[in-house]
Amino acid sequence: MIVIYGIPNCDTVRKARKWLADHGIDYHFHDFRKDGLDPAALRRWAKAVGWETLLNRRGQTWRKLDPAVREAMGEDSALEWMAKEPTLIKRPVVETGDGVLVGFDPAVWEQTFS
Repeated sequence: MIVIYGIPNCDTVRKARKWLADHGIDYHFHDFRKDGLDPAALRRWAKAVGWETLLNRRGQTWRKLDPAVREAMGEDSALEWMAKEPTLIKRPVVETGDGVLVGFDPAVWEQTFS
């Protein structure tokens, strides 16, 4: 079963969910805010794609962090912050059964789900 993690009001998550629906691909949606986030899932994703790939450095939550916190960010602190503030996670995160995708790229998705 494909699981897509994110927040429902995120434009990228909406595009990803629409793409899956348009391609007739069944999935389960896991809302970070409503359903929570398992720290073990974060570690699993970081192992699969790297913590830097998971960290959303473009969002408001990142910009609101103290500059000293941003500069000192390493794997352990990033995972800790992402667990506390799930909007620091680049979205969507998709567990396919064969691996993990982060973000939405239609070309990559076409190749992965074909």
